[in-house]
Amino acid sequence: MIAESRAAVSARPQSARAPAVRRLILADFRSYPALDLTLEAHMIVLTGENGAGKTNVLEALSLLSPGRGLRRAELADCARIGGRGGFAVSVEIDTQDHRLQQGQRVQLGVGIDAPDGDEPQARRFRIDQTPAPSGRALANHVRLVWQTPAMDQLFTGSAGERRRFIDRLVLAVDPDHGTRVNALDRALRNRNRLLEEGAADRRWIEAAEHEVAELAVAVAAARNDTIARLAALIFAERDAHSPFPFAEIALDGEIEALVAAAPALAAEDRYRAILAHHRARDAAAGRTLIGPHTSDLAVRHGPKQLDARQCSTGEQKALLTGLVLAHARLVAATTGIAPIVLLDEISAHFDPLRRAALFHELAALGGHVWMTGADDAAFAELTGRAQILRVTPGRIARAN
Repeated sequence: MIAESRAAVSARPQSARAPAVRRLILADFRSYPALDLTLEAHMIVLTGENGAGKTNVLEALSLLSPGRGLRRAELADCARIGGRGGFAVSVEIDTQDHRLQQGQRVQLGVGIDAPDGDEPQARRFRIDQTPAPSGRALANHVRLVWQTPAMDQLFTGSAGERRRFIDRLVLAVDPDHGTRVNALDRALRNRNRLLEEGAADRRWIEAAEHEVAELAVAVAAARNDTIARLAALIFAERDAHSPFPFAEIALDGEIEALVAAAPALAAEDRYRAILAHHRARDAAAGRTLIGPHTSDLAVRHGPKQLDARQCSTGEQKALLTGLVLAHARLVAATTGIAPIVLLDEISAHFDPLRRAALFHELAALGGHVWMTGADDAAFAELTGRAQILRVTPGRIARAN
């Protein structure tokens, strides 16, 4: 697996497409009744006081990708308080390398309608004002990766948070992964319900376990592939003297290990046997105790050979940022599309030397970059290189 991944990394395209947001329109999104913003630069910096609405802009952009966005909020919570109950996000994308002024413009949109009785509010997608069946279609035009302050506790937080991080890494290269993960969650809930009810007909529980095993192996295989590719890329590019230390990463999960060691069909058979063997235990626990939903991500500080959980706050921030930057390079290598990178309050815990290194790394990525921060001085080095905008409640204007 690792050898194959290294070959894939070395064969990555020399020049990925670099979609860039050239116009952003918001309607009734969070703190913005209306916003129409024209954008020009390779890097966009949003500055302003805490609570001004900087993160809201990044969240709006993140909803263009599969999943629930960088806050993982309910859709209804994104609608402006005092508005109609719906919202709309529209972007005009330059689909090629904007630095070479090549490519064409495409309009992408996402939003929900105002509530209509008891009907659930479903996210709606548009491409050039034509309805799209799902967010999967938008992935043909744009990919996104992000880092937020909530991720600062990734290494010391729960395994569930790290699983969500793993799945976000996979989703950026495989937009169908979210569908599989959601289907696995439903299948596990169905098996748990059947165990709780003590289904009299064994065929029901066997059918449920067949579905769980098939989906679990697909989810585990996708995770294995992405983490192996990312680990190989990091290994190939490692630099012990980088301000962003390289990470050693590995999946810690019984099913991921099973999938790595056996063909898919054999892994499904083995997992079905595990499920059948542990029915009584799982019924007593009220949940399925073995599966990809219990997996974890192990991360080590490469140069120090230290578990990430034992690193200082600053080291963890630098380690996470290095991991996110490596993932952005993997997305470009795998998909041929340099991702739009969203970095919320990224300058926190970074000294001037590390900030300068970060700006250099971001410029080298080739994709469109958005950063936020409360301290204008932290971005002084980008004057003339980035479009620096000042955010006040409900408004965004040039900083100078």
